[in-house]
Formats: sequence, C-alpha cells, structure tokens
Amino acid sequence: MDVARGTRVTPGAPTAPARMLASFTAAAGDGVRGVAIRTGSMAVAAVLAALVHRAHDPGILCPLRRFTGVPCPLCGGTTVFMELGAAHPVRAVLANPFALAGAIGLATAPLGIGRRWWTIEPRARTALLGVVLGLSWLWQLARFGLLQW
Repeated sequence: MDVARGTRVTPGAPTAPARMLASFTAAAGDGVRGVAIRTGSMAVAAVLAALVHRAHDPGILCPLRRFTGVPCPLCGGTTVFMELGAAHPVRAVLANPFALAGAIGLATAPLGIGRRWWTIEPRARTALLGVVLGLSWLWQLARFGLLQW
C-alpha cells in the first residue's frame, strides 16, 4: 500500500517516474530523436560539470596520473566535457580528441553507426580499440611532455 496516497500498489509495477525514465531511455535509441536526446543529455552534463568545476576544482582525477605522474590513455576525457560545457571546443579537442570522437560516436549511434560497429568481427573491433587506445596514450604522453619527438 502506498501510504502517502492511500492506494494499493501492485508489487513489481513500475511507478510513474520509472515509466517516464523507461520511455526516455527507449527513445534515446531511436534515430534522429535518439541523437537529439543523447546530445542534449551530454550537453546538460557538460555544462553542469563545467559549473561544478568552476566552483570546486578537484585536481587530478586520474588515479594513474595522480600516483605515478604518467597519464593513462583515457586522461583528458573528463576535461573534454568540462571544456565543451565551458564553451571551449578547441581546448576540448586538445585535451583528448579520441575521447571526443568516442562521445560523438556514442551520440550518433542511433543513426546506424552503433549497428555497424557490432557487425565488425570481434577480433577486428578489439584491434581497432587497441590502436585507438595506443594513439590516445601517445597523445597524452606528448600532451604532458613525457614523449619527446
């Protein structure tokens, strides 16, 4: 029984917020509407992250970089979103272009890119991800001055 409303609730029945969230997440997988929902959600998250970062800078978030001084291949991923949220697209690209490309791929997946990704042979997907992570790591090492050309 829902004491606040004085009504019976069927066990396992989704509540109104749960139904709304389910319809929202289902729509995020549908074509252009899905891209708009994903892009809008990412934009809101980026702006909120930038506002929080402006008020409180937590310092280095990457545990590998914090304890060893060496950046990981994913370093700069958070910075990408904070810089985009602060309306600094060039700084976002310079922080980690691979993370930015991944976010764009995730946002545009409902247009068919996501289905194409899963049609690639698993070994080829793994190799592609390995190459991208390797390039991302080289980018980060150069960005932090640990890789001299």
